[in-house]
Amino acid sequence: MSILQVQHIEKHFGDTRVLEDISFELEQGQALAIIGSSGSGKTTLLRCLNFLETPDRGRILVRDKVLFDAGDPATQRESEIRKKRLHFGMVFQSFNLFPQYTALKNVTLAKELLAQERPDFKQNKRAILEEIEAEGRALLSKMGLAERAGHYPHQLSGGQQQRVAIARALALSPDILCFDEPTSALDPELTGEVLKVIRGLAEQKTTMIIVTHEMAFARDVADQVIFMGGGVIVEQGDARQVIERPREERTRQFLSRYEESSAAGSEP
Repeated sequence: MSILQVQHIEKHFGDTRVLEDISFELEQGQALAIIGSSGSGKTTLLRCLNFLETPDRGRILVRDKVLFDAGDPATQRESEIRKKRLHFGMVFQSFNLFPQYTALKNVTLAKELLAQERPDFKQNKRAILEEIEAEGRALLSKMGLAERAGHYPHQLSGGQQQRVAIARALALSPDILCFDEPTSALDPELTGEVLKVIRGLAEQKTTMIIVTHEMAFARDVADQVIFMGGGVIVEQGDARQVIERPREERTRQFLSRYEESSAAGSEP
């Protein structure tokens, strides 16, 4: 069963066409890796899915429900955007943690704010907040950060901060967890700890979309890979097939450049 359907998405910035006729589906419990060079449209696609950008054309469906239709203004009301974002948990390149809050508070804050809209919040405030805190502590424990719940972001390493960001994204139980180059801001020695967490989520059949430059990770962890170039999907399919035996010449050229740049210590 497809949990996500992306149909003919396009996005322009002025005269620049950043995304052109993007269509794909994602099954429940699958991990999709999106690869491609800088400027290929990967991040813009994630931002469209999370409604941080508004597509100029196309539709986005989750569990067969139309969340966005460029031809239907009713699906684009600002009042509905926050609700729609709840379907997608977003982990950014930079950690985007609130520096004034502890790791635990960063994880629980969004859920606490949503809880205040519950009709029974005032009556059951203490019990509700205690439940949310317990869930936040459980998520931090899952990330290997049980002992860091009371630490502030400046007291955590980059890898620890990114794991807090992952816990925060999971706190609202999204349908799909999205990662935008989650290791690009990390030193090489810290990259492994974040990739280990994402690998564990994949093993637990968490539905994920991962924009990444880690080709070996994409090959070994993702069920599907999409290779983007110039704002279009050049090739998509089984992860190992696309990365080890690509059909398209543009994919082969990109992977060849990636191997060369990795050997030289830089990105393609």
